[in-house]
Amino acid sequence: MTDLWKITETSFDPKRLRHFETALTQGNGYLGTRGTFDEYYPGEQRTTFVHGVFDDVPVVFSHLVNFPDWTQLDITLDGETFNMAEGNLLDYRRELDLRNGLLRRTVCWESPKGRVTRLDFLRFASLASQHLLCQMVLITPEDYEGEILVTTRLDAATDSMRYQQWQWLGQGVQDDTIFLHQQTLSTKIEAGMAQKMLVNGSPDFAKNLPNITKMPSITAAVHASVGEQIRFENFTAIYTSRDTDNPLADALETLSTLPEDPGESLWEANEQAWAEEWERCDVIVEGDDEAQRALRFSIYHLLIAAPRQDERVNIGAKTLSGYGYHGHAFWDTEIFMLPFFTYTRPEIARNLLSYRYHNLPGAREKARDDGFQGAQFPWESAGDGREVTPTWVPNPADRKSLIRIWTGDIEIHISSDIAFALVQYWKLTRDDEFMAQRGAEVILDSAKFWASRLEWDAHTRQYHLSNVIGPDEYHDQIDDNAYTNYLTRWHLHTAVALAEWLKNYDAQAASQLFTRLAIDEQTLADWATMADQIFCPGENDEGLIEQFSGYFERTNVLAKDFDPRTESIQSILGIQGACDTQILKQPDVIMLMYLLPELFEHETIQANYDYYTPRTDLTFGSSLGPSIQAIMATRLGSQADAYENFMRAARADIEDVRGNAGDGIHGASAGGLWQAAVFGFGGLRVGEDRWYLQPHLPAHWKRLSYKFMWRGEEQVVDIRSEAQA
Repeated sequence: MTDLWKITETSFDPKRLRHFETALTQGNGYLGTRGTFDEYYPGEQRTTFVHGVFDDVPVVFSHLVNFPDWTQLDITLDGETFNMAEGNLLDYRRELDLRNGLLRRTVCWESPKGRVTRLDFLRFASLASQHLLCQMVLITPEDYEGEILVTTRLDAATDSMRYQQWQWLGQGVQDDTIFLHQQTLSTKIEAGMAQKMLVNGSPDFAKNLPNITKMPSITAAVHASVGEQIRFENFTAIYTSRDTDNPLADALETLSTLPEDPGESLWEANEQAWAEEWERCDVIVEGDDEAQRALRFSIYHLLIAAPRQDERVNIGAKTLSGYGYHGHAFWDTEIFMLPFFTYTRPEIARNLLSYRYHNLPGAREKARDDGFQGAQFPWESAGDGREVTPTWVPNPADRKSLIRIWTGDIEIHISSDIAFALVQYWKLTRDDEFMAQRGAEVILDSAKFWASRLEWDAHTRQYHLSNVIGPDEYHDQIDDNAYTNYLTRWHLHTAVALAEWLKNYDAQAASQLFTRLAIDEQTLADWATMADQIFCPGENDEGLIEQFSGYFERTNVLAKDFDPRTESIQSILGIQGACDTQILKQPDVIMLMYLLPELFEHETIQANYDYYTPRTDLTFGSSLGPSIQAIMATRLGSQADAYENFMRAARADIEDVRGNAGDGIHGASAGGLWQAAVFGFGGLRVGEDRWYLQPHLPAHWKRLSYKFMWRGEEQVVDIRSEAQA
């Protein structure tokens, strides 16, 4: 029977090495470590990323820094080095337990000389103590006796996609503990790391602690008899100057005060912390094992990327699980990932939204640089909230020419996406203090940006937004994108209403904020007028809303016209070729109707769903699209389409259906899958002062159960199929 809490690999395929490294990533909201093997394997991509630790690199401006590796073990068995690329694997099993974050691998290895050894590797990043990492290997000689050597180290020779981002400051040995002290080259963030080894539960064993520059290490030597199991344990502590004034001292202190039998104590605390998370966040599906496991897999990856004690970091598009997008945050967080936290862990949602508040200076700098007022949030954001979207990137076709990237210049809808997320958080929590002290400033100052960005046409007597990119990135440098224009109108109206609320809630705070932002009553009146005069394309004779001005004039082809295929339509046609067609990376109009359903009649939503869906590259386009498509299909009664798209999202990383999971987890797809289950099949809808259900379970689902927070109280939803009721 399949364990619905485990991601399991029962045979080793080197071709799937990177995929499983991503899928088996471990973390605790402070850091993330890819699921590489404990010993070296050719082609691996070892990374440990810590939230908020970025450094400058050419072309991409800013990059998450790869920390010194804490996981690698060199294992010598009676003179032979353990390496799965050599010898024979007589038995192999690796699994990640989503309940508690434990990664376990069991190997029965026959060496080139014919000796058989059983090795059992276990490790976890403590959810209870975010600075602690634990690793264990149990080694049992099956048919020989001899000396076992295990070397652990803190390897400062790591790089970030070939770039060195660390300056070595020092290292050493203190009370049988090795340590390393470093600083990022440009951002000057210090990191202190320390590591301690126990053998069979004791620090007293034959050891060597060579102090090689940039690689302090411990080598343990143990003689083992046939069938005798030897236990090696590592405990690693990581701190940075973002956390404390003296990260190295804190790392050493943490290891010097470990409890007795630290492995067992830390494991129990970790299990308890995870149990509490799942008690609040689990989604239960009965009747569909694949969907159940995929949902838990997605929730797990959201939880390990979630900053619980830091409100100055965001979750990047690839979480902390890979090099994809360099750790940068997009609208993926606010629109796709944040709802999960808003509904289940509002404390974490508050942290993520506070990241945008703290980075208002970067948004204001971007607005000024672009010639506008207020706060214009960057399309890609990293450590300090400045725009870090690459301007040019190598052409994947030849790796020699360059491709111009326009998103950082003109994909501007993100400012309204952030405002939308703030309002949704406020609606669910009624956290008035947060809205008054932080959220209002973000929403009002970005409304000020929109007021300066809108373009008045005296002939049509309307405001327009030209030269933009909507969520559908197959079409760039377009005018009057429906998604962007409608969200801008919503944003300005929301800002006016919020200003009135703030005056009633805290008149003094309102006065101070309005003065600081140079907003007065006339400003608010102007915003209301401007909002009403924004050109928002209405329905044509077929009930369709044109995605952008001139869209219907593009070449009318369908996605199925290019099947069968194994790549995106943009890869097939090229950037300009795809832009010249009506093929979409994701459907802007459907996304708009998902966020603002109250603006559209059912018939209009149906007509646009029917038109845009066959023109959408759902299989190989954006990973953000299928989950939203599933929700809208559910609301329209198209259950077969809904389930098909739900499973597209479910398989994105578990099955690597897009072929790029090795770059990191698709965080937005993970968040979107939760939304598809809860808002789609689960039918959860939220109004101004109430919530209600309109569930539509897939025919083969017997039960769907989930929890969410409403105004500080936990709500439990348990939906049974008619056959189970």
